[in-house]
Amino acid sequence: MIYNVHFFNLKNNLLNNYGWRCFQVGVFCLPSSAFISSIFLLIALFEGSIRRRDLFWREYWNYPLLLISLWMLFGCIRSQTGWLAWVGLFNWLPFFWCFWGLQPYLLTSERRRKCASWLVLGSIPVLITGFGQLWLGWEGPWQIFDGLIIWFISPGGEPLGRLSGLFDYANITAAWLSGVWPFCLAAVLHPFIFGRNRVIPFVFLIVFVLAMILTDSRNAWGAIFLGLPLVFGSASWTWLIPLMLICFIPVLIAVLPVFDLGVQQLARTIVPEFIWMRLNDMQFVDTRPFEATRIGQWKIAINMIFEKPFLGWGAAAFSIIYPLRTGLSHGHSHNLPLELAISHGIIVSLLINIFVFSLLIFSAHNRIFKKSSNRNDSILDRAWWTSTLILICFHATDIPLFDSRVNILGWILLIGLRCIIINPNLNNFSFTDG
Repeated sequence: MIYNVHFFNLKNNLLNNYGWRCFQVGVFCLPSSAFISSIFLLIALFEGSIRRRDLFWREYWNYPLLLISLWMLFGCIRSQTGWLAWVGLFNWLPFFWCFWGLQPYLLTSERRRKCASWLVLGSIPVLITGFGQLWLGWEGPWQIFDGLIIWFISPGGEPLGRLSGLFDYANITAAWLSGVWPFCLAAVLHPFIFGRNRVIPFVFLIVFVLAMILTDSRNAWGAIFLGLPLVFGSASWTWLIPLMLICFIPVLIAVLPVFDLGVQQLARTIVPEFIWMRLNDMQFVDTRPFEATRIGQWKIAINMIFEKPFLGWGAAAFSIIYPLRTGLSHGHSHNLPLELAISHGIIVSLLINIFVFSLLIFSAHNRIFKKSSNRNDSILDRAWWTSTLILICFHATDIPLFDSRVNILGWILLIGLRCIIINPNLNNFSFTDG
């Protein structure tokens, strides 16, 4: 489906207008300050919504979001968690509006390229604070602009020994870096951040990967292996995938207990100890109760879903009921589909998952894995699609979405997929004064 920009009722070229500039500032500031970023993105949202107000009902991707919104609102009336259920809606409903109102700013490959550049450059404070806390013992909180930006930096990382930087927890940092690093790889394959320079993007790529490893997040390590073949594209799979398998086989031997002890010990001399120990989870053997494991939490979550399958318990229900049933404390169920079903019911969980995976499938079918005359745009689109998939995978075993910065990043990526599906031809655009 191809839109004519006339329908958007834009004022002058969107690449130069006020909303587009605010959007870029918001994206750049996002990892450093959710508050400042939200102000600029909110201005961009109003600008984008006003200029294309007449298109809301023509955007069929809005329909499932409207249905989900109504179901969530009705569920809050019957929820078991009171006001927490209403507060929990802010993790979702505002972003349903953003999905529509921010589309003009990601409509073309050039705009998505700019957005990707700002995401990479905006991550520099995350990297600097992360390495500083691990290697130099930096400690916060740090305040900038008279307390407008506060970074709570834990010396040695949070948890200790794991890179977290200006985020509250290493897993959140891992989610952010994993969602952005494919753009570094794309910038090496096709330079777009610093003109034609490949050296600086390559340095960024190495630093990003090192930081992801130091987060000690298994999801981040998996994101490295998942991202490489997807961003490189299918033309590289004949040599890249066998090379990755060769590198991965020693890790499997070092971790899985099915191999001969002598062979396993040999593999463990090759693979760094912190990697195979982390993957093997040896530090929790005989010390961690079953209920504290992911599988234990998911079992309790499924039981809760069966007890209230249609409207759910209300937002934050798991964090309240889980301690009552186990004597342990945790804020969420470590799986977003389960968390949605607990909070808002199975129907909401299914609809949101269908919505997200439909964007992935349609964009892959329309643009991502089709041959294109413009190789540069194909690389960027593959990186965009890969970043989205990586964040989705993160939410299968964790929920970094509860950090507003990661949540906003995820919706920006989903909006970009919608715009990739639109695939506009700028030669047919007719700008109006609105």
